[in-house]
Amino acid sequence: MFFRRRDKTAMPSKDEAHPGRQQEIETSEVHFVNGRGLKQPYPQGMEKTLFGLGCFWGAERIFWQIDGVYVTAVGYAAGLTPNATYEEVCSGKSGHNEVVLVVFDPKIITFEALLKKFWESHDPCQGMRQGNDIGTQYRSGIYVFSEDQMNAGLASRDTYQKALDAQNRGQITTELLRDVDFYFAEDYHQQYLAKNPSGYCGLGGTGVVCPL
Repeated sequence: MFFRRRDKTAMPSKDEAHPGRQQEIETSEVHFVNGRGLKQPYPQGMEKTLFGLGCFWGAERIFWQIDGVYVTAVGYAAGLTPNATYEEVCSGKSGHNEVVLVVFDPKIITFEALLKKFWESHDPCQGMRQGNDIGTQYRSGIYVFSEDQMNAGLASRDTYQKALDAQNRGQITTELLRDVDFYFAEDYHQQYLAKNPSGYCGLGGTGVVCPL
């Protein structure tokens, strides 16, 4: 009997998605680089957001190096499978994106500045892929937790689309959603490139350069 291989660039339906589990996946308690706690509660005044820009190993390293970012973590978001494993995400049957959680101090760095780093660190016009990494888990995404963040995200997307139009670079495919569920990835994924300095990054200089 022959089975048709599932297209990993197509979002699964609820019927196709892995059922997942109620129990959280085990992960690190503290950030490997700065020693701060990965999970809430965070210090008063901190804000959080989620970014998807390809392989989350390289994406996380970009953001933990920024002054004003309190802590980062990698995980899965905007999908259907509760507490998904990495293998389930890679199968294309969870609907999740590989994302980096960015907890930041808005008194030191603005959300707009983080958006600028996001746009300029990847190609937001590739749909369900980033470079050689292909599948729904590598899509470009901004996942916000307030109306102010949503408005800023929409405004920045419009600004960067104008820059892309001027460069004849195509249409932005970045999804922008609010209050999505986030699930921490397994321990070995957290701050992966600090633990494995020569490890795979997957992000190159293909972003959009445009002053906000």
